[in-house]
Amino acid sequence: MATLTTQKAKTTGQAITMAAASGGGDKVDAGDHTALLVTNGGGSSINVTVAVPGNTKYGAAEPDIVVAVAAGATKLIGPLPTDLEDTTTDRLVAVTYSGVTSVTVAAIEI
Repeated sequence: MATLTTQKAKTTGQAITMAAASGGGDKVDAGDHTALLVTNGGGSSINVTVAVPGNTKYGAAEPDIVVAVAAGATKLIGPLPTDLEDTTTDRLVAVTYSGVTSVTVAAIEI
C-alpha cells in the first residue's frame, strides 16, 4: 500500500496532483477535514472501500464504507476522521479499490 501525501487547500488556490491508485490499496492520513478524491477514467464502475477498524460492542467487525464511482466520474469521499485510523499499526486510514485501471486519487485537506 502506498501512503498518499495530503495536499492542503489554500485561500490562494491549490493545484491538486492526482496519483495512480495502487493495486494493493492506499493509506491516507486521518482528519476531520481530510478526504479522498477519486477519479475513475476507466470504462466500468469501481468500488472504493474505506476500512473501518475495530468491532461493535457485540464483537462483530465494524462494516467498511463502500463507495461506488461510476465510469468517467469523480467522487470526494470524506471526511476521514481519526476514528477510521488503524491504531494497531500506522494510525492511517486504509483504502482499497475493486479496480485501478485509469483510476487516480488524491488525499486533500480543506
